[in-house]
Amino acid sequence: MEAVCERGHGGDEEEEEEQAGAGEAMLWSIQEALERQTLQIGASACGATAVVDVLKALGVDVGPEEADRCVHTRLRRNESPLPDYLLSRSEAGATHAQLIQGAEEASKGEVMGRFFHLHPRRRVRLVPWLAHWIRNGAVPVATMNMQLAVPEGEEVPDAWHHQLIFGVAPNAVFMTNPLDVVSEQEVHQRLCSESVLLIRREDVLQRLTPDCCLSSLSDPRWKALDIEGQVRQMCLEEEQEEDGVRLTHITIPAAYSSGITLFALRRSELGQELLNAPELPLL
Repeated sequence: MEAVCERGHGGDEEEEEEQAGAGEAMLWSIQEALERQTLQIGASACGATAVVDVLKALGVDVGPEEADRCVHTRLRRNESPLPDYLLSRSEAGATHAQLIQGAEEASKGEVMGRFFHLHPRRRVRLVPWLAHWIRNGAVPVATMNMQLAVPEGEEVPDAWHHQLIFGVAPNAVFMTNPLDVVSEQEVHQRLCSESVLLIRREDVLQRLTPDCCLSSLSDPRWKALDIEGQVRQMCLEEEQEEDGVRLTHITIPAAYSSGITLFALRRSELGQELLNAPELPLL
């Protein structure tokens, strides 16, 4: 996927702003991020962790436990039979909507958030767009499908991830939890994903019982992905005991949407600007 897409119609003023914004824009320096970032506060709690740092960056001090309570982090039900386990996996952690609600509740209404969808693909240059908002004081959080753009030779990650973006530079995005710098193209690929999640073969088969009934997963999104058919194929591969190509994962629906949430103080000019900003145009 191209990280830099075509730009929509605009005049010289917009182009000048874009060129100015294409440089470095940082909420924190790397040293400040090292000192200030919050490391993962609990299982599946990357969203609540990001909210702690969002509030910190906006001058609102809230403890990790309070942030997690307000975000309503959902956990995997690892001991459940396969159908319920898959349902829990599809929504474990938090959505961008939970992050926005959690930040608002934890800050007693001081902080608001606005989510910008990046799937389907949008007409936007990611780093200049982020730089514009960061320069104006917004705090971005990326909601990414980490199962995309996996470096060759590395294992496919097991989940989506929320990460605070504390700065950008040409072709570089700086994030916390973990502290990392990732290329614009790599981040853009993870930010432009269908709402699906890969579940590892072993996590499926170890929960499969003779009386397992996947027909209870009757939501149209689950039916469209033919979860029963995918699991049946895995079972056939086990019975055949051949060394051919096997399914490494099944694909299930996910509750998350890929994109960027921008946070700001509600009563600021920036907060009003965010509320009034148009959706990013489709490519």
